[in-house]
Amino acid sequence: MRDTRESRLLLVLLIAIAFALITVDIRGGEDSPLDGARRAAASVFGPVENGVATAVGPVGNAISAVRESGDRHTRVSRLEQENAALKTRLGSDARNRSRVAELDKMLKLAGRGQYGIKGAEVIAIGAAQGFSWTVTIDAGSNDGIARDMTVVNGDGLVGRVTTVGPSTSTILLASDPDFTVGTRMEHSGELGFATGQGDRPMRVQLLNGKARVKKGDRMVTFGSRADKPFVPGVPVGEIVRVDRSTGDLTRTVHIRPFVGFSKLDIVGVVVQPPRKNPRDMVLPPPVKAKPTPTVTVTASPSARGDEEAAEGAEGGVDARNEDDAGVAAEDGAAPTPSPSRS
Repeated sequence: MRDTRESRLLLVLLIAIAFALITVDIRGGEDSPLDGARRAAASVFGPVENGVATAVGPVGNAISAVRESGDRHTRVSRLEQENAALKTRLGSDARNRSRVAELDKMLKLAGRGQYGIKGAEVIAIGAAQGFSWTVTIDAGSNDGIARDMTVVNGDGLVGRVTTVGPSTSTILLASDPDFTVGTRMEHSGELGFATGQGDRPMRVQLLNGKARVKKGDRMVTFGSRADKPFVPGVPVGEIVRVDRSTGDLTRTVHIRPFVGFSKLDIVGVVVQPPRKNPRDMVLPPPVKAKPTPTVTVTASPSARGDEEAAEGAEGGVDARNEDDAGVAAEDGAAPTPSPSRS
């Protein structure tokens, strides 16, 4: 239809009629004169509407699903990110608790030995100097670290500082074959020199070839002149094997280090030595062996034993009766007959 004046008037007239019918229908309520016409239209166009809805419904649902798929994907991605963040937080909390426990243990060791320490974190493990057993820590000269300082953790001797940079330092571990430290035996005070052997127990050469040592005895550092490179009293390890003495000059034993060199994390560099030698005070209390329970066995006498005991008792009665009869005969009295057994 072309846009003419007549078409505009017709459109306005139809709109006016529509508003008039709506007004009459609303005012009439349930008694509206258009109710019959509305029912007739519903009966005619209702099936058509249902058919169209049935045909178009899946298409509309598919379009809605396509529109909402982006929102679902966004929600799933957000939930996955929140889950990953939660797992990371839980893991970091467990690691932080472990590190706090390590730090607390190291501070207690430093307190017993009266060492002034500078805490540091192991940031690298590797062959920084040839094929040596070394680690790198995140503390250097800017933190007061100097060459030939003793390094400890909560278990005992870790090693000594060999190279120092402004913010990092290299530690030669006590397990390195080039590492040697003077040791002193707990209680007896026997002196020796411990040498690293990689992942094997450390080898200790005792100066006294006739020293009495046994498995389980513990050793600490003897200390160096001017406390460099080693301060005294740091736990080193315990004896796990004693070699037979080949002479009277020295004796060799093998000790298991207290420190686990494969799982180092928090360490402390001794920047201030103790005022006096702590000797054995830094060693943890020895583990007491559990007492062996005593088993008491009660045996009841057998029937054969009861019979033998009864026969022995009767024999004793017969002997006493015979003695009594002999005494009576000497006194001139008639003997008392002994009871007979049937």
